[in-house]
Amino acid sequence: MIVFKALYGLKQVPRVCLEEVGERKLLGPDMKSYSDQRRRMLEFSIGDQVFLKVAPMKGVMRFGKKGKLSPRYIGPFHITERIGDVAYRLDLPASMSQIHDVFHVSMLRKYVSNPSHILKHEPVELKADLSYEEVPVEILLREIKKLRNREIPLVKVLWRNQSVEEATWEREDEMRAKYPDLFR
Repeated sequence: MIVFKALYGLKQVPRVCLEEVGERKLLGPDMKSYSDQRRRMLEFSIGDQVFLKVAPMKGVMRFGKKGKLSPRYIGPFHITERIGDVAYRLDLPASMSQIHDVFHVSMLRKYVSNPSHILKHEPVELKADLSYEEVPVEILLREIKKLRNREIPLVKVLWRNQSVEEATWEREDEMRAKYPDLFR
């Protein structure tokens, strides 16, 4: 038995019903309305800075990193021209000259400038074997770590060419032996 006969008691689907379904799509929700709910209308102007989405591919090394650690977005790049309603031309660096410079708006994400994104570059004195000497600048904190029957004094040391966030905890007795002038 066909489903229509089981539901409505008729042998075949009336032609009028099929036409209504085709014209107005009565059987299911409109797929466009579902996609429009999540769609964002993005517009950029010339001179804006945007990030460019990098398509993830399994096992491919991009920008020196492989897999989950590879960047999702790269940039920021300046928009130089708007092409149509949904395409933009970017000012790409010379290292990316083999890539076409026009991208769909879905591949772009607006860059909001933040002073914390700018890295301060300080020159590092390198030796002939391309190594450099870590020199402590100051002691930031002192702490005593208690184990079962021992107490270990620790100091938080700020190193030259590193920020406060990169300071490390070291044993106080080792630091006193290596750098006695730091404890005066």
